[in-house]
Amino acid sequence: MEENKIGKNTSSGAEKVEALERAAQETEQSAEKAEKKMARAAAKAEKKAAEAKKRAEKAAKKAERKAEKIVRSEMTAADAAGEQQRIAEREKREKIALKAQRREAEEKEREEKMKAQEEKRRQREKQKEREKKERAKKREHAPGFGGWLAATIALGTACLALTTVVTVGSMRMNEMMSGETSGYRSALYEMASVSEQLDDNLEKLSISEGADEQRRLLTEVLVNTAVMEEILEHFPVDQATATDISAFLNKTNSYARTLLDKLARGQSLTQAEHASLTYLYTINDGLYRELSQLSTHSTDAELRAFLDGEEGTMSESFSRMGKGTQAQPEEGVSAPFSQEGNVGKNRLSDLEEVSSSRAEELCKEYFADYHVRSAKYTGEAVNGEVSCYNFLLTQEDGTELFAQITKKGGKLSFFRSYAPCKEKNFDLAACDSLAREFLGKLGMEKIDAAWTSEAGNAAEITYVCMHDGARVYSDMVRVSVCEGKGCVTGMDATSYLLNHSGSRAFEAGISEAEARGMLSSELEVLSAHRAIVPVSGTEVSAYEFECRSGEAKYIVYLDAQTGAEVQVWCVREGEQGRFLR
Repeated sequence: MEENKIGKNTSSGAEKVEALERAAQETEQSAEKAEKKMARAAAKAEKKAAEAKKRAEKAAKKAERKAEKIVRSEMTAADAAGEQQRIAEREKREKIALKAQRREAEEKEREEKMKAQEEKRRQREKQKEREKKERAKKREHAPGFGGWLAATIALGTACLALTTVVTVGSMRMNEMMSGETSGYRSALYEMASVSEQLDDNLEKLSISEGADEQRRLLTEVLVNTAVMEEILEHFPVDQATATDISAFLNKTNSYARTLLDKLARGQSLTQAEHASLTYLYTINDGLYRELSQLSTHSTDAELRAFLDGEEGTMSESFSRMGKGTQAQPEEGVSAPFSQEGNVGKNRLSDLEEVSSSRAEELCKEYFADYHVRSAKYTGEAVNGEVSCYNFLLTQEDGTELFAQITKKGGKLSFFRSYAPCKEKNFDLAACDSLAREFLGKLGMEKIDAAWTSEAGNAAEITYVCMHDGARVYSDMVRVSVCEGKGCVTGMDATSYLLNHSGSRAFEAGISEAEARGMLSSELEVLSAHRAIVPVSGTEVSAYEFECRSGEAKYIVYLDAQTGAEVQVWCVREGEQGRFLR
């Protein structure tokens, strides 16, 4: 039993040893597997790290290339912008150079003309000396003068076949012409007569609207100025006087040719051109009055003294003529684009026509706050494309107002008070509020004060409508306010009534900043606005820049599509306030 027991114990021990060996072997195998697994994991992690590194390096290179591309793109854009700026600056320099060349050419032409005139003057002085000597010997008028006068009259007669008629007979003669002075006195009569014809033609042109009539009158102006300058050449006036009068005649002649060319192209004269003709008429009217006075009231003694080069009535009169022709108009353009007319359909044409009696009722309503004592209908008038009834209103204090009510729609188109403003009790801001209140009662709202001016004790304010954030200069209303009484004393709403419609669209191809960059580098921009402006019967979207260069001020309008200059004005100050040239 003991042996069996020992044998069992021995067998049991071997099994334990074998089990331990198997366990050890399994543990070893597990350790190897774990080691291999760890190795594979380490290898995999190393591979992932390598791949991540490659991706990072690739991303870094890509970012670097992208950054380089951006830099190159920015450099290219900068180069392009720089090149564009250089081109723009070069074009500006070329324009400035071209303007300088033109100015030099014009100045050279003027100098040459002055030299020619001076040479003629010297020749006339020599002739005058010869004539004086001859007169001292023979006491006769200068030889050859009668032939010149006959030639001048013949030239005048031939030219006046274009309907120019010499009206010497209308002149009143105070004394018989002496043999010595008869030739010069006849020439003086002739010059006064032609000046009278020029006066009539310029006055008619200032209000004429028919192209055929304008062509006829302008042709006569060419003849008038040519004959007057020819006669002037033979009068012994000083060089400065002759130059001044001759310059006026040349300017009038040249302007007539310019307008004739425009009419030949089928275009019409603008309000600004009519205003220029009125200015020329005003200057010539003074010239004509002096000539008329001389031709009818100067004595033979005064004429002989003048011909002998002595100071006296006639020399002083010619000197006044010369200085008078240098006068400049007090105003150029009173507000931006104020010279433009209708830009499309006449907005009044669709409205119902009112009678004169109804227009009178409306007129009293418009001036309900003006204490009107009486309203008198004085007829009808046509202001451009607007037909109106005219009324003369009398206030309780005796002040008179002239007003125009449109036949279509019964709108207040124009009015003006003729009472003086003697004091200054209201500033420009207060006048602006008063004007806006007055226009508001007429239904004119959403307006902006685009231009202001003060003359004496009166404020002149130009309002334009606002659409799409832009100033619409076609819809213009000009208002006068007395700074002493604090009331509106004048208004012109013709452009507003003709052109005002529901809306406008501001169309731009370039930004305001881009447009600003196209201005001259000499200009400092003070303010900028979007604008819709009238140009030759159409509307153009533009950027408006108020600028300064030193002490000078300018207003520049650039096309919002292309950047091209639409209009440039110089701001001027005068006795009648601010105006534009």
